[in-house]
Amino acid sequence: MSDRSLMEQRTLALAGVAQAARIVDLAAKTGSWPLPFVEASIHSLFSFDPGGVETVFGTPQGIRLGLEQLSACLGLSQEEATADTLRYTLAILQLERRFAARDDLQAIVHSRLKHTAYKAENFSSDINGLSANISAIYQDTLSTLPYRIKVTGSAQHLNNPQVADLVRALLMCGVRAAFLWRQVGGTRFKLMLSRGRVREHAARMARELGVTH
Repeated sequence: MSDRSLMEQRTLALAGVAQAARIVDLAAKTGSWPLPFVEASIHSLFSFDPGGVETVFGTPQGIRLGLEQLSACLGLSQEEATADTLRYTLAILQLERRFAARDDLQAIVHSRLKHTAYKAENFSSDINGLSANISAIYQDTLSTLPYRIKVTGSAQHLNNPQVADLVRALLMCGVRAAFLWRQVGGTRFKLMLSRGRVREHAARMARELGVTH
């Protein structure tokens, strides 16, 4: 069981969505990504029986980027990077709602992730191969839903199979975090009502961990 308050758990889970969204944006626009946070997000896909929200990401440090991004997204900043991260975050929440209504797709994803899980022990040395496996799962399941997330960025990077695989893998990670967020009571309505509190919690936890960029 987690010692975190319910609000902190929701904030951490939502930070997982924001982290995936930010990495998707970075990969699509620059063709690069912060590997430690990619690894933490990928790790979440193989945490089938977590003891708490933060353990899903390995360690609290693993969600540091997401906390920073969540705080920025819920603030008053209208910077383009923040706006795109927020757009992907909201789109992932919407996609997860569609996915949650499909028990058949959930069963397929769970089964295939179980088969892929053994590779997670060494994924830091083969992130491309693991991303390709997760990307294939995403294409066979979430990509078949009527709701699709439109990723924008550099055509040069988006046409790179390695980048495309990473983007799909991180979208899958975002959906996992969104599912976790709903498990601890997160809803769009509650987020609207408590936006300021969530931002404050995210900012505080990011400061405690040491903010990254």
